[in-house]
Amino acid sequence: MPTKKKKPAAKAKPAKKKWQLYVLLCKDGTLYCGITNDLERRISQHNAGKGARYTRGRGPVSLLRSWPQKSKSAALRAEFSFKKLSRCAKDAYLAA
Repeated sequence: MPTKKKKPAAKAKPAKKKWQLYVLLCKDGTLYCGITNDLERRISQHNAGKGARYTRGRGPVSLLRSWPQKSKSAALRAEFSFKKLSRCAKDAYLAA
């Protein structure tokens, strides 16, 4: 009787990281908004001067708030909408 070959054990896929919209407070009091799927790494990049050009001379930065998004495209749309707001409206949105 032929023996059945065993299927190799399925390797666990690393968990997909969720996209997030985040807002940083720069040391000069300005806000920076961006998206990422690894928030800790991204904030470290900003503080190391290797993040966005805007934050390079304005560090250190601190995280004010972040919101999970369903997908990268949803995160991009949320970022675009947030960046269109006035500073007063952004502050109100962050306070809520």
